[in-house]
Amino acid sequence: MTMNEASERYSIPIKILKEYESWGLCGEVKKVMGMWQYDDTDLERLSMIMTLHDIGFSKKEIECYMRLLLEQDDAKTECLKMLEQKRNNTLDEIHFKEKQLDRMDYLRHEMRKADRIK
Repeated sequence: MTMNEASERYSIPIKILKEYESWGLCGEVKKVMGMWQYDDTDLERLSMIMTLHDIGFSKKEIECYMRLLLEQDDAKTECLKMLEQKRNNTLDEIHFKEKQLDRMDYLRHEMRKADRIK
């Protein structure tokens, strides 16, 4: 499958495919007649990259995660730490947003209560 075919079929931006190639993590990707060819393993890796992107990993974090996963036998522990850290950061953001909503709701309540008093 070529880069354009992979991009269209799996909705993976060309930019991400080029980054993937630049990281040197495309184990089985071969250049045939001037075009990259992706196999199922590459597509699985690209799916992982898209998932990491969707959950908020930066490009640098994705590259680090993928290198750990693909180049080290004991990488699962480090990858799990990265996922735990991202999860904790996300929970912190959610809690902060919940506090913001509570404050907004309080202000809305106070304004409505003041309108009823008049």
